[in-house]
Formats: sequence, C-alpha cells, structure tokens
Amino acid sequence: METNVDANYSEPVETEEEKVVFDDEELDDKISFISFIVPEFAAAYKMNVQKAFFYLQKYGGWDYINKHWWALHTDSLDYALQDIYEVCRENGGLR
Repeated sequence: METNVDANYSEPVETEEEKVVFDDEELDDKISFISFIVPEFAAAYKMNVQKAFFYLQKYGGWDYINKHWWALHTDSLDYALQDIYEVCRENGGLR
C-alpha cells in the first residue's frame, strides 16, 4: 500500500519562546484568577458576564489578562480592573 506524502510539508516547530509550561498549581491559580476577574469586570462596567467576555475578547482585554494575569492578581481589584479597561479602551472599547 502506497501513501502520498507531501515532500514540502513539515510539522510546525515551536520555539522555546512560544512554549509556556504551567505546573498544575500555577494553572489552577490562573484559572481561578480569570474565573474571578471576568465577573468582577462585568459588574464594574455594568454588563453581564457573557457580554464582558466577548467585550474583553474583542478589545484585547482577554489576551492581556492571559498574558499578564500573574501581575494583575497582585494588584488591588480596582487597579487590575482599571488596567484591563485601559487596554480595551486603547483598542477601541468604549465602556
């Protein structure tokens, strides 16, 4: 039986910079923080959680939270929410 193999195809290669490794405890902490901050953002800006999630995704807040969650979780809630709001505003968000 013959298989067709594209000689030009190669698997994508992850660089060391792209690899993010979490231990179970750190992943749990990240999930806990995100599960906490999204509803808090929703309440602060008077929207339901689903709308807040889509708003954060649309205006860069979601990426910001995922990338900087460790720093955000050490801030006070007010400062963390303000930082996330500023990122969204800079990306076109109007709330």
